[in-house]
Amino acid sequence: MSDSLLLEAAAIPGTLPEWFRNAQSQAAARFDSLPMPSRRDEFWRFSNLKALDPQDFTPARPVADEVAQELVAQSAGVAAAAGTFVFANDHLISRTNSSALAAQGVLWMPISEALENHAGLVEKYFMRSEPALGSSKHLALHLASVRAGTFLYVPKGVHIEAPLQTFHWLAGSGQAVFPHTLIVAEECSSVTVVDWFKSTGDARNMACGVNDLHVGPNAKVHYISVQDWSRQTVSLNSNVTEVAQGASALHLGLHLGGVFSRSESVSRLNGAGARCEMLAATVADHAQEFDQRTLQEHVSPDTYSDLLYKNALYDQSKTIVSGLIRVEPEAHRTDAYQKVRNLILSPDAEANSLPGLEILADQVKCSHGATTGEIDAEELFYMQARGISARDAYRLITYGFLNEVLERLPEATLRETLQSALRNRLQGH
Repeated sequence: MSDSLLLEAAAIPGTLPEWFRNAQSQAAARFDSLPMPSRRDEFWRFSNLKALDPQDFTPARPVADEVAQELVAQSAGVAAAAGTFVFANDHLISRTNSSALAAQGVLWMPISEALENHAGLVEKYFMRSEPALGSSKHLALHLASVRAGTFLYVPKGVHIEAPLQTFHWLAGSGQAVFPHTLIVAEECSSVTVVDWFKSTGDARNMACGVNDLHVGPNAKVHYISVQDWSRQTVSLNSNVTEVAQGASALHLGLHLGGVFSRSESVSRLNGAGARCEMLAATVADHAQEFDQRTLQEHVSPDTYSDLLYKNALYDQSKTIVSGLIRVEPEAHRTDAYQKVRNLILSPDAEANSLPGLEILADQVKCSHGATTGEIDAEELFYMQARGISARDAYRLITYGFLNEVLERLPEATLRETLQSALRNRLQGH
């Protein structure tokens, strides 16, 4: 990442509020002043920092009209979605939106429009959390450079039945995108949002994204991220989920692409009775590296969190899952779980799991654990004895292993869409 990336970044279209211009200017200065991550930092332990060496990336350029048309046609995603946005190289190329959403007072629009027309509302929620998992420099880069993404505001008591979805496409080479998703769900509302991150071709690019989820009292938000960038893309993504009293959130990541993919996920349970599920399924092969850092932060009493991360590793791939459950002094009767499962499908693959607990309250129930293993020989023999080839048996067992994560999704149509994406990813093995 070079300083020129910040200096050359194209401005967000429209009129920007002063607070946002100041925030971008301060972030640019912060990016210049902060050092690159070091493996001496616990948050970057085991990471392959060579993947983050400065590169000559430039802000992504608009795609040609014919390419845009092809990408819109390929942006199928979830059937019967309530609305779809399509971005290519950080430029909006298509939007479809149900008229019923506007009639209910729902605001769903590009970040650029939200900054121009709802600046005060955006300011209240936009990147308000301090970095907690090591990516201060990259978050500064994102803030200084962001110009594309979506803003969703769901008013009190509104329930959006069908999912909303956004596609972020990367085309060309040597380019950088900064997708942003900001979701605000007011009291007793509910919504499901899916972000698709995809590439054309297999060129080397960079993506540095952020998603902010703010779940109001007794609201429910399901957020699904499908990372399917090219196998040469460097990807960094940061998620913060703030969950209020009596609210529930589910964050599921399906990780398929990228040469180096770093994801940081923080769930902060701020009100009594708040609940959060943190889920991830990862397929890693060749020399892919997936670096996953998590924090389950229990701030209030009677809160619940459950983390399930499952990784399937082929060839010379590598995964890292470093997670912490932190129970603050007033968060009595916390109920928190953290489970990491690694399936090793090659003797050259490497899985690193670092679970942790920090408990500062009484009357809590917390557990964490990590396992790493291979496919059971008896299970493989059982399937081959019934006429299933060894290759098909490996693929079926791997799919079943990862599908446990997808089965946690209550929406059947969405679950089937993700299962199809997972089966397609496993076809080459």
